[in-house]
Amino acid sequence: MRGINLKDLNKKVKPTDDFFEFVSGGWIKRNPVPPSENRWGSFYELGDKNIKNLHALIQGVAKTKQRPGSNIQKVSDFFVAAMNTAGINQEGIAGLSHELKKIEGIKTIEDLARTVARLHRIGSAPLWYPSVEPDDKKSTRTIFRLYQAGLGLPDRDYYIRTDAKSAEIRDHYLIHIEKIFILNGSKVQEAKAAARKVLEIETRLARASMTAVQRRDVHKTYNKFTLSGLKKKTPRIAWDAYLAGIGIKNFRELIVSQPNFIKEVDLMLRDLDIKDWRIYLIWHVVSSFSSHLGSRFEKETFNFYGRVLNGMKKMKPRWKRAVNMVDGALGEPLGQLYVEQYFPRRAKEKMNELVNNVTAAYRERIKGLDWMSILTKKKALRKLNAIVRKIGYPGKWRNYAKLAITRQSHLQNVINAEIFEFKRMMAKLGKAVDRTEWFMSPPTVNAYYSVNINEIVFPAGILQPPYFSEHFDDALNYGAIGAVIGHELTHGFDDQGSHFDEKGSMRNWWTKQDRKKFDKKADVIVKQFNAYTAVDDIHVNGKLTLGENIADLGGLAITYDALKMALKNKKMKLIDGFTPEQRFFISFAIGERGVYRPEALRQRVLADPHSPPKFRVNGSVSNLAEFYEAFGVKKGDALYRPEGKRAKIW
Repeated sequence: MRGINLKDLNKKVKPTDDFFEFVSGGWIKRNPVPPSENRWGSFYELGDKNIKNLHALIQGVAKTKQRPGSNIQKVSDFFVAAMNTAGINQEGIAGLSHELKKIEGIKTIEDLARTVARLHRIGSAPLWYPSVEPDDKKSTRTIFRLYQAGLGLPDRDYYIRTDAKSAEIRDHYLIHIEKIFILNGSKVQEAKAAARKVLEIETRLARASMTAVQRRDVHKTYNKFTLSGLKKKTPRIAWDAYLAGIGIKNFRELIVSQPNFIKEVDLMLRDLDIKDWRIYLIWHVVSSFSSHLGSRFEKETFNFYGRVLNGMKKMKPRWKRAVNMVDGALGEPLGQLYVEQYFPRRAKEKMNELVNNVTAAYRERIKGLDWMSILTKKKALRKLNAIVRKIGYPGKWRNYAKLAITRQSHLQNVINAEIFEFKRMMAKLGKAVDRTEWFMSPPTVNAYYSVNINEIVFPAGILQPPYFSEHFDDALNYGAIGAVIGHELTHGFDDQGSHFDEKGSMRNWWTKQDRKKFDKKADVIVKQFNAYTAVDDIHVNGKLTLGENIADLGGLAITYDALKMALKNKKMKLIDGFTPEQRFFISFAIGERGVYRPEALRQRVLADPHSPPKFRVNGSVSNLAEFYEAFGVKKGDALYRPEGKRAKIW
């Protein structure tokens, strides 16, 4: 399999000037972002293919008779109910009447706390959001954790930035809130007043929120409290009522990721009337479920979040949205169907071999580092050797026996799925961490590194072209999925992961001198990416994207070493006029191929830790001597960086 479509290239551009455009310029010209998407590229093309395959699987089981209570019945009935637009329109907002009555009945701070707890249980996130997860400093045990939340815009900066575009978005947001209140039955003037109050409350929450960059500091977000200590710090919050509402008790310690935020909520309880909180909670619960309340709510929600924030022209077809909903609610039962049909055992074996080879290359690179001491190298190798890999699908499937799904009410199915997942999460509290758990469904086109479990995970969904094929030559597999493997491994050693040991616990395993050298090298990457202008006058945030940029650069360099090991003693040949080394870099750039609508790109730069695709490609290769050698980069080429200014860590 050749794997590279020559029509996708733009040979009018020199690869040494703009490698992203050279590899993908032809593809971009032929593939404008579809009207129902905010971005398009290799990830999204493959995701679209998977959605079609999942749709066929679901349609197949929906036509057959299933045993009541079985996973297949739940997958089938969830999809059928989600496709019943007439029934959804008929139910409309009435399906939320129970929740709205609870909110309207709030009279005391205790009532407020109980209602916030209820909304957290059903999938809305006003004020803060609770979680049960590994304790960063004792990763074998779970702990209760609170995070800042409660905003309707993508990030705190949307409320605070003073530029004209941000002000325009806030104006649109205010109108959107008004329209949702009107759809919920408010009169126009009531809706306008309610929208202003919501924006006022959310703006105050935003000002108290940590920035996206601050949230990346694992030390600043690790703030352990006793429950009694939290009550003293925030005496106005009715914690006993809240904790009873979410169904947990008998714990002494918790982590508050953003204590100043929770303190501000406490002060807001002093400053705001109960009726203001009722308005805020009504907005959040209706907004959270607006995509499930019928066409009027759905269209208005798309108009703001789809058109205004992301530049999309139309909604995805109903069947695609329904498939995504099934995957979100019943990802593992759906994933079982998917892997049986689309993930052969030999693919898992080949992928395991690739992980072995990339890990071996990483091991040699650590040994050869000229800036790291022997003591720190030993600990780095210990961590690398301890990384667990999960490939394709879980070895133990989740039990959905207690999740009730019918064909009668789509909204109730959504709420039931949210409550089921919330209860499952809360049931972990105080128990040993389940290291078999997966946090992505098998059909997902993605991969991840888990810092607390020290594992790399590759769902079946990504293990197909253009990322992986058993029929690809080495250059293609190492350049695409190999670079993903290297990327995820490197997350264990980026500016966040490097603070955790081989067991996934936050512990310093560096000498002071080595950490200083690491930080100095990382700062080169920060400055490089700060210089890239992404959209309008907005630059890439080098500190926000640092972890992903380190993983891109380190992963690519390490995987190139693995390719050279694989090619050793093999006869080299040109394919389509390219050497194996050139095809490696082309395959990497194909994997990172992507284009964004300007509105969506703006959102990504402000809130996403990943750099835009063009800079992920050009920014990485411009630092690698191996790329210079493969394509003959020389002084005067746009991608040329003086050797002393090239970033290199791993």
